Amino acid sequence: MSENDEILQDWARRLAERLGVPLEQVPVDDILGLAGVAAHQVIRPAAPLTTYLVGFAAGLSVAGGEGGDRPGPAMELYAEAARRLAHRVAAEREAGESTS
Repeated sequence: MSENDEILQDWARRLAERLGVPLEQVPVDDILGLAGVAAHQVIRPAAPLTTYLVGFAAGLSVAGGEGGDRPGPAMELYAEAARRLAHRVAAEREAGESTS
């Protein structure tokens, strides 16, 4: 495990504890993967915004009774929607650049 991985794991553990979030319910690798897609397909600052919005949407879904009592399934649904949109945005940008 790299030093960065250790720092990230420690940070996630400490932040989850501080926020009262059960870390075992947080799909850290999936969230980082989604951030990577947003950063590379859209622009780098899209990464934190995308992960926040997906998490917020999943939280609203659970709070509204639509996602059961756990955010996991809603997170997966919204993350996949965000990935598809990011790829579409990148394709549109590439198509626009090739016609310029």
